[in-house]
Amino acid sequence: MERYTCSSSSQITHIIILMCVFVVMSATLVHGQGTRVGFYATTCPRAASIVSSTVAKHFRSNRAIAPALLRMHFHDCFVRGCDASVLIDGSNTEKTAPPNLGLRGYEVIDDAKTQLEAACPGIVSCADILALAARDSVALTGGRSWLVPTGRRDGRVSLASETTDLPGFTESIDSQKQKFSAKGLNTQDLVVLVGGQTIGTTACQFFSYRLYNFNGTASSDPSINASFLPQLQALCPQNGDGTKRVPFDTGSENRFDVSFFANLRNGRGILESDQKLWTDASTRAIVQRFLGITGLAAFNVEFGRSMVKMSNTGVKTGTDGEIRKICSAINS
Repeated sequence: MERYTCSSSSQITHIIILMCVFVVMSATLVHGQGTRVGFYATTCPRAASIVSSTVAKHFRSNRAIAPALLRMHFHDCFVRGCDASVLIDGSNTEKTAPPNLGLRGYEVIDDAKTQLEAACPGIVSCADILALAARDSVALTGGRSWLVPTGRRDGRVSLASETTDLPGFTESIDSQKQKFSAKGLNTQDLVVLVGGQTIGTTACQFFSYRLYNFNGTASSDPSINASFLPQLQALCPQNGDGTKRVPFDTGSENRFDVSFFANLRNGRGILESDQKLWTDASTRAIVQRFLGITGLAAFNVEFGRSMVKMSNTGVKTGTDGEIRKICSAINS
């Protein structure tokens, strides 16, 4: 099969050169959905550093802020795209929906926005702050950093009813795949992004049903390691406090690494939907790639790639959307 490449040779006609330039520009635009690295280079050159220093300041006083910001970005992107709609206050907004009631870290985004408005009024979107803060959170917990394309604009609509787009903690792998595919993400992206739960915690109410009467069997979920079960039952007693927090990644919840995947292999996944990444053959092979020292290097690279891919989901650019003055409210 012949391949045609662009050339600056004088033998190439002017029209062909123009066509090549158009193709390259178009490909770049499609790949980035209109975002690009360095979008604020001239309009707000300190944008990324302001966000980074703000996240670091809050992280020093509360390490739990890192997984919280990473989760918030994920929840934002899966509903209406990465447009900061999850930040909007009001009745029946995304923020009020059950999947988002446990989100934390709004004060960090507000802090960064206040500083950015002082430095560059009306320039940096809340959606971009979220994308940058997620990257910084991974770096602060030992993960590899990545270049974040910016240029997103903020959405004007936020509906609690649309949070059904978010994957749930009991969902099958097929259902998870469908939800990721709807956002332009493949099965590897699914495994990689769920692996972000190597940092952070969840509440007993989201998995305690696995410990005592799983699917009406009067027994525990058989995919839970038998030696791990008593530990979970001690943390989440039957009819106990459903809001008690438990690490996703037992023993390594504050470090961005691949022990989350090792725990899945060993039957120590906390959420049912997570453990299914190992019990389902189609995702187990991907999990296996991220085990061990070589797996850590691969995971760090792939996580950055999948995050960039996800962060370009349904973004608003150009004249679409707005640059909010306050992240919790659309402009009047």
